Amino acid sequence: MANIRLIRRRIRGVQSISKITRAMEMIATSKMRRAQEAGTAGRPYDQKIRQVIADLAMIPQTGELHPLLRRREVKKIAIVHVSPDRGLCGGLITNLNRKAGNFILGQKTQVTTVNVGRKGIDFMRRTGREMRAEFSQLGDRPSLLDTLAVSRIIIDDYTSGLVDEVYVSYTKFITTMVQTPVIEKLLPIEPPVSTQPKNTDFDYEPTPEDVLGALLPRFIEMEIYHAILESIASEQSARMVAMRSATDNAAELIQDFTLMYNKARQEAITTELLDISGGAAALSRN
Repeated sequence: MANIRLIRRRIRGVQSISKITRAMEMIATSKMRRAQEAGTAGRPYDQKIRQVIADLAMIPQTGELHPLLRRREVKKIAIVHVSPDRGLCGGLITNLNRKAGNFILGQKTQVTTVNVGRKGIDFMRRTGREMRAEFSQLGDRPSLLDTLAVSRIIIDDYTSGLVDEVYVSYTKFITTMVQTPVIEKLLPIEPPVSTQPKNTDFDYEPTPEDVLGALLPRFIEMEIYHAILESIASEQSARMVAMRSATDNAAELIQDFTLMYNKARQEAITTELLDISGGAAALSRN
């Protein structure tokens, strides 16, 4: 009988866990949709600013090259590591941290990190990496203003010469089932090649250099903000899949425990019937 009580207790425990994972799956699904919508809404702006930068890059520069476009000897590298604040999202965090760790180990120069997200901060601390700054608790729906501090540190460090190259590490949202950790070069900015013919009737005021100088910092801010939005969408998608898998596994465990419970109950009933039959037979013989 003690075995039956133990199995019944386990069934109740797994049912409680199943309810929690099911609720977390539904929450992650709604957050993922909002994150996808936020990322999609910013794509037209990103495409347009890239096009304008490409057009401006085709115009001969009369003055000095903008600081964010200057190339120099690489003596120190910075990496913006964007990671989730919470776990329970499958192997996403492990894959992302491994990607960033292998990248750092593969560099021949000094590497410093700017970490966005608690899981990335913990990883860099455990591995003893140099940390320039850390940001966490941005929430599931950050605005561009919430990420400007990250962009400002990167722009100031590169402009002042503290770092010579900047990369961003984040998880790129591909589909609901696929999220890929990537590392992309952020600075120095490499203007994309314009695929459209140059518009000779288009004038820039006050000068093309001034317009380009105003656009390049905005471009860095948008790239970092977009990476954070991609990371959030990937996190919620991975968590939704992980919680769905946990819910399915809980349902299988409940079925297995229920079968064990029925078998144990049948054995107990059979044993009691045998005891009763044996006792009745003994009484009839007497």
